[in-house]
Amino acid sequence: MSGLPRAILFDLDDTIIAAYGRPELAWTAVVGEFGADLGPLSQTAVVEAIGAAARIFWADAERHRIWRQKMSEARREIVRAGFARLAEAGHAVPGDDFQRRLADRFSAYRTESITLYPDAHATIDALRARGVKLALITNGAAAYQRAKIERFELTDRFDHIQVEGEHGFGKPEEHAYRHALKTLGVEPREAWIVGDNLEWEVIAPQKLGIHAIWYDPYGDGVPDGHAARPDRIIRRLTELLD
Repeated sequence: MSGLPRAILFDLDDTIIAAYGRPELAWTAVVGEFGADLGPLSQTAVVEAIGAAARIFWADAERHRIWRQKMSEARREIVRAGFARLAEAGHAVPGDDFQRRLADRFSAYRTESITLYPDAHATIDALRARGVKLALITNGAAAYQRAKIERFELTDRFDHIQVEGEHGFGKPEEHAYRHALKTLGVEPREAWIVGDNLEWEVIAPQKLGIHAIWYDPYGDGVPDGHAARPDRIIRRLTELLD
């Protein structure tokens, strides 16, 4: 186990599975399916309006905490807000039924498009073989997150699986990290955490003394001016084995 910790806490979405990254590309694909029903509205304008509404919607931490367990409903709200922006700018926009169908198609598209990162199973299995204790900690609704865990054969690969909707708490609450560590029987200084969210997998766990590894598969780098300072940045999960 030279160079490895006693335990590693893994995020799920956009860390082990590619789920929600690059939303603008997903919206472009979905809006394109409905292009004939947009009338004079350009697909680009719709994608940009929805993207702006989504950034505003998810930027509020309390709103994020409440709505991340109701993703389908949240997307309906976002689409409604996006078209409201277009209407305020003087554009004629489709009605409520169309907006709901567009939002629901986006939710279905996201589920259909989820894939396992190609090195995920091999990395997790190698870590287990080397004696590292592993926990999977994910926010979101119980049924939706558990379905992904089972779909991608992750259930038996972790010593502890912690879904927000099942436990009643989630990241970045301090209890979420402490509960996982206690279950694994390790102290913060003996653990790493790996994930794509700079708030949840870097800033919050670092306050407890956990070594924070930011997963940056696209090589975007930490945004200018962001407070996060990851202890390490990786672009492939196999780098954990180096």
